[in-house]
Amino acid sequence: MMSKNRTSLPVVGIIGLGLMGKPMCLNLLKKGFSVYAHNRSEAKRIEAEQAGARVPGSASEVAENSDVLITMLPDTPDVENVLLGEGRALGAMRPGSTLIDMSTISPAFTRQLARRCAEKGIDVLDAPVTGGDLGAIKGSLSIMVGGEREVLERCRPVLEALGDKITHVGPSGSGQVVKLVNQIIGVGNTLAMAEGLLFARRAGVDPETALRAIEDGAAGSWMLTHRGPQILADDWKPGFTVALQQKDIRLALEAADACGTPLLAAKTAHSLYQALLNRGLGGDGNHALIKAVEFLSGDRSD
Repeated sequence: MMSKNRTSLPVVGIIGLGLMGKPMCLNLLKKGFSVYAHNRSEAKRIEAEQAGARVPGSASEVAENSDVLITMLPDTPDVENVLLGEGRALGAMRPGSTLIDMSTISPAFTRQLARRCAEKGIDVLDAPVTGGDLGAIKGSLSIMVGGEREVLERCRPVLEALGDKITHVGPSGSGQVVKLVNQIIGVGNTLAMAEGLLFARRAGVDPETALRAIEDGAAGSWMLTHRGPQILADDWKPGFTVALQQKDIRLALEAADACGTPLLAAKTAHSLYQALLNRGLGGDGNHALIKAVEFLSGDRSD
C-alpha cells in the first residue's frame, strides 16, 4: 500500500541532485509532492532541504520512506552502487513501491535490475530523459519509458511533473535503448554542426550568417538552433557535459557491438570527445565537440 501525502500524491524519493536531478526535485516540490532527497555532496542536500525536501542521512532512508523512488545518477556503476552496493537503497524499498531509474545506463544492467526488483515485489521503470538542463528546469523533458504500461500509468502524475512528452517504448530496458538512439542521432547532429560551422569560417563566410540562413531548412535541428549560437559566442556552459556525452556514446557503442550494428559517426564522435577529455575539457558543454575538430584543422591550440 502506498503512503500518501496531504494531496493524495505518492511520496517521492530522488537520489542524485546534479545538473538534472536538482531541478527535477524542485519541480516535484512545486507540484505538491512530498519529496525525500539524497546526494553525495552536502551542498546539494542543503539546497534541497531549503527548497522543502526532507533530507535524511542516507540513500537507504530515502528509499524506505518513498512510494516512488527516482534515481538520477551519472553512470551504470553509480546506480548499481546506490541500489545494490554501498547505498543499499533497493533493500530498503517496500514491496509494492516503484523504482524509476531516470539515469542513462546500460540496457543490459537495466534488465538485470528489473529482475531483481521483481523478486522483491517492487515495480520498476527505466525512464531516461532528453531535453538537457533547460528541459529539467522547465519541466519539459521528453521521457522514454521501458517497463509495464500499467506501472507507467500509475506513475504518470510523477513523470508529468518532470516532462511534457512521456512515451512508453516497450518492456524493461527499452527506455535505455531509445535514449541511446537519441544520443546516437544527437552526436551525429553535433558533429555535422561542428564541421559545417568550421567549414563556413574557413571558406570565408560569416558562420553566424550561415547559421541564420540554414537553421530553418532541411539541415535544421534542435542542436543547431540551441547550441550553434553558443559555439559562435564561445560559450561552453553545459546543458549536458562532454564527460556525460562521452559516457553515453560508450554505452551506445557497447550495446551496438552486442547486436552487431555499425555506428560510424558515433565512433568518430567518441574519439573526438576523448580528445577533449584528454585536454581536461570534460566539464564543457557537449557542443564543445567543435573544439576537437578545430584542433585537427589547426584552428585551435588551447
